[in-house]
Amino acid sequence: MASVVKINVLTVPAEQREELERRFAARAGAVEGQDGFEWFELLRPVEGTDTYLVYTRWRSEEDFQNWMKGSMRQAHGGSGGSGGSGGEGRRPAASGSELWSFEVVQQAAPVSGDRPA
Repeated sequence: MASVVKINVLTVPAEQREELERRFAARAGAVEGQDGFEWFELLRPVEGTDTYLVYTRWRSEEDFQNWMKGSMRQAHGGSGGSGGSGGEGRRPAASGSELWSFEVVQQAAPVSGDRPA
């Protein structure tokens, strides 16, 4: 069975970027223990866009859906919202969100084991 990748595409106004990153840093560890979780990255735009990408990789679609129905919903105050907003009733840091889904069909890693820091 192929892993699945979910990319949450977040539109983040310039004045909310620091807040979004702070919220994601505060949630460190929130998904890492979830059954089927394989990888997470928060990608900051470099130039010409206000779009952040939240990359997660899962063993299966079922594992992702279980996280969505359980601990993710709890972490977002039951709303299923985006932007790492937490359940404290704060307004979302992102002004828009879209979820992209992919299956992993090929992958590669460095032969020597050298990985970027």
